[in-house]
Amino acid sequence: MKILGIDPGMAIVGYSLIDFCNSNIELIASGSIQTLKGERESARLLEIYNDMSTVVETYKPDVCAIEKLFFFRNQTTVMPVAHARGVILTVLEKFNIPVFEYTPMEVKQVLTGYGRADKKEVEQMVKLALGGAELPKLDDTVDSIAIAICHTRSCAVQTAMV
Repeated sequence: MKILGIDPGMAIVGYSLIDFCNSNIELIASGSIQTLKGERESARLLEIYNDMSTVVETYKPDVCAIEKLFFFRNQTTVMPVAHARGVILTVLEKFNIPVFEYTPMEVKQVLTGYGRADKKEVEQMVKLALGGAELPKLDDTVDSIAIAICHTRSCAVQTAMV
C-alpha cells in the first residue's frame, strides 16, 4: 500500500510517500512544496494545487494521511493553513484518493506512546521505523513521514490487512 503523508501549510507543505507491505515501511519519496511569502495568497494556493497534483500523478498513492487542524496557537496562521489544506483536499478528491486525518497529538501518541512528545522523540521513532535511514532536513517533511507511519498503525489499515 502506497501512503502519501502530508503536513499542510501555506509557506511549506511537507509530503512523503511510503510503501507499507507486510509490516515493512519503505520511504519512496519525500519533499516539500514551498511558496513565496510576498506572493498573493491566491497565487500561493494555485502553486500548492499544481504541485500537489503533480505529486499525486507521479506517485499514484493508494491513500493519503494528512494532519488535521484542530487547534492552533498562532491565530494569524490558522486561516492560511486551513486554505492550503482545503486546496490539498480538493486535489485528493479530484484523484479519488481516500483521506485519513490525524491530529498532531494522535501522531505523537501512535509513534512515541506520548501525545506531547517533542520533535526529537518523533524524529527518533520515524528513523527507527525506516530502519535507520537518513531523514530529510526539513521538519515539515519529517512530519509528513510521521503522519504516513501513523496511518500504518491505524485501525483502518490493521483491519484491511487481516
